[in-house]
Amino acid sequence: MFRFEHTIFLNLLLILPVMLVLYLLYLRWKSGVAKAFGDHQVIAQLMPDISPVRSHIKFALILLTLGGVLLALANPQVGSKIEKAQRKGVDLVVALDVSNSMLAQDIQPSRIERARQSIARLIDELENDRIGLIVFAGKAYTQLPITTDYSAAKMMLNTVRPDMVPVQGTAIGQAIDMAMASFKDETTGKAIIIITDGENHDEDALKKAADAADAGIKIYTIGMGLSEGAPIPIYKDGQIVGFKKDQSGSTVITRLDETMLTKIAEAGNGIYVRASNTQAGLRKVFDEISKMEKTTFDTMNFSDYEDRFQYFIGLAVLIMVINFLLNERKSKWAGKISLFHPAKNQK
Repeated sequence: MFRFEHTIFLNLLLILPVMLVLYLLYLRWKSGVAKAFGDHQVIAQLMPDISPVRSHIKFALILLTLGGVLLALANPQVGSKIEKAQRKGVDLVVALDVSNSMLAQDIQPSRIERARQSIARLIDELENDRIGLIVFAGKAYTQLPITTDYSAAKMMLNTVRPDMVPVQGTAIGQAIDMAMASFKDETTGKAIIIITDGENHDEDALKKAADAADAGIKIYTIGMGLSEGAPIPIYKDGQIVGFKKDQSGSTVITRLDETMLTKIAEAGNGIYVRASNTQAGLRKVFDEISKMEKTTFDTMNFSDYEDRFQYFIGLAVLIMVINFLLNERKSKWAGKISLFHPAKNQK
């Protein structure tokens, strides 16, 4: 198993192509300046010891040295052994509403963006718990099966957007059904967190919540939005170009349905929390979930990771030494070698 311990340094590798572009621009500028002084061949004869090729090689060595240092700082590691470990935690499935009404901005920066930020913070606080992600609008889809891979959870969360489910609506009942099917039968601590504005919900949401409670699964609902509501923005090229209107031409106002979300939470033996511009409610829900009975489950982990940064450090030092020894000027003995112009016979 191969991994980088500090992946943040890999992002700095983007500096290398930027430096290359700047170097090419510098060469272009330098060539233009040289042309202003005279013919290229004449200037080359005036500076016979200067080797442009060596300058290019030295710059390439600088890039390789920097790349080696950054890879060393990222600390590549190789996992040499797999071990079985036991963890105690709960299974969570977050069901996130991605309908167009979640674009409303009564919760800043928007309902769906605040929901994603809150879920990301929740993932950061997980230790031994497993988490899954379901997205829904008029239909529900599994975005991420239950896992302990929190990096994958964050990556999949970043792909969530309102236009990923073409059918509009708020299929909470279907999302609950799909979440229930995601849980392992042997687990005891199971919870579903539904994050939605609750608008245009389906009629069987209450029944599905009661079914989940009968199966030992608690349901928590978080209402995204304010009671006064807000218009639904229409985007084009990342900019708001208007707001959604009904058939009569009036602007549609999307409002939070707290009554229904409260009933769903009660039917699921959980609690309802309303989000606001200062807090999104997941803290209170997470505190409740932390009181649940934990399940012991087995995981397979790579252990005994061995560092491999020393190879990249050694390579960087070697390249740096070569760069230091390489002179931009042509060596005197190299200038005496002429493979294609044999010396004339001296009389």
